[in-house]
Amino acid sequence: MAYQIPRGTQDLLPEKSYQWQALERTLREFCYLYNYDEIRTPVFEHTNVFKRENDSSDMVNKEMYTFQLENSKTSLTIRPEGTAGVVRSFVENKMYANPDLPVKLYYMGPMARHERPQKGRLRIFNQFGIECLGNKSPFTDVETIVLAFSILKALGLNDLKVCLNTLGDDASRAAYRQALQTYFEPYVDTLCSDCKRRYAQNPLRILDCKVDHDKECMKNVPKMKDYLNDESREYFETVCHLLDELEIPYAVDDQLVRGLDYYTHTVFEIVSMNQEMGAQSTVLAGGRYDHLIPYFGGPEQMSGIGWALGMERLLIALEAEGITLEEKPGLDAYLMCLDESARMYAFKILTQLRAYGYRCDMDMLQRSFKAQFKAVDRSHAKFALIIGEDERKNHLITIKNIEKKTQESISQDQLIEYLDHYFVDEDHH
Repeated sequence: MAYQIPRGTQDLLPEKSYQWQALERTLREFCYLYNYDEIRTPVFEHTNVFKRENDSSDMVNKEMYTFQLENSKTSLTIRPEGTAGVVRSFVENKMYANPDLPVKLYYMGPMARHERPQKGRLRIFNQFGIECLGNKSPFTDVETIVLAFSILKALGLNDLKVCLNTLGDDASRAAYRQALQTYFEPYVDTLCSDCKRRYAQNPLRILDCKVDHDKECMKNVPKMKDYLNDESREYFETVCHLLDELEIPYAVDDQLVRGLDYYTHTVFEIVSMNQEMGAQSTVLAGGRYDHLIPYFGGPEQMSGIGWALGMERLLIALEAEGITLEEKPGLDAYLMCLDESARMYAFKILTQLRAYGYRCDMDMLQRSFKAQFKAVDRSHAKFALIIGEDERKNHLITIKNIEKKTQESISQDQLIEYLDHYFVDEDHH
């Protein structure tokens, strides 16, 4: 029987892993600069962490992997996104009592959604995200956007656009929700089945529909900005002003509502304008949420803001702009063993080199001299260390510089000093 990977998943093979590690390092370095600390939450949670009352999002209604334990009423869900689990942990561990709010956290790891697989969209995917919890300020909103934009620019992405909108506070949203229900009432029967459900649950989500977005009724939809109260309007104007001051390019998109129901006030996406990205052009997205912390039992009126990016999709965006983060590095040295009697001597040298921090390997299969030299080439080693019976008897090593095509014999005691001298000189160049 042939075993195959499940549909919508992928193996991360070794030749790709160095790009992932380089991406992860960059993300961690920026979080360090912005004073964000890592949090790691379980890969599954109680279902009610994600499935909240009257949630209209596709993620909750269609895409979650939910299971029940045998002989138990406990319902668990593999996490489809990171925010809910982080906020649950924030409340459960009483991090809201921290005297220096906000608490700034980042996470990285696999998520699962049962949706149609396509380019940049997998059923098991890796997500990186940040959450800034415990305060509410336009300055915090802008700081999170600047962090996101700075990371993407540092990775080398240029074809970027920040799309921005506000969903206002509760009063503004209630007024806008009523306006949308009144507007869409004559068109409900023409909408897709999902939007018929959204009409009652959360009509803002109709604006995000991929099925109905080209219909005539979508052209004259009321705009959120016309239903903002003074407080919400002033909040959003401050966000825009701060972005202008920092010269962060953005465009206000009246129909940007985001895919999850818990957002309030500022919402944003950063999209790639590169045509290679196709329909999946959103690289990063997020927004503010006013009710998630109280939902989990935290203090009333305590707010948060965050964003997340799909790491697979970000790597596609980098590839579309011809950016390779890092390839597998070559070895510092490869040890070639000429006969069996010298194998233990070679193995001890290999272990010594690794103890001094050198990346090296040796032939373990007793292959021919020619086959071992091919392994040196494939490993892109800087040096080949040739060890036979004569070297073992006389405590010598024949060392070949692959790039310069030079070869000499040195004593075993000189090896570390010899390599240290070479690599120090190379670093200076």
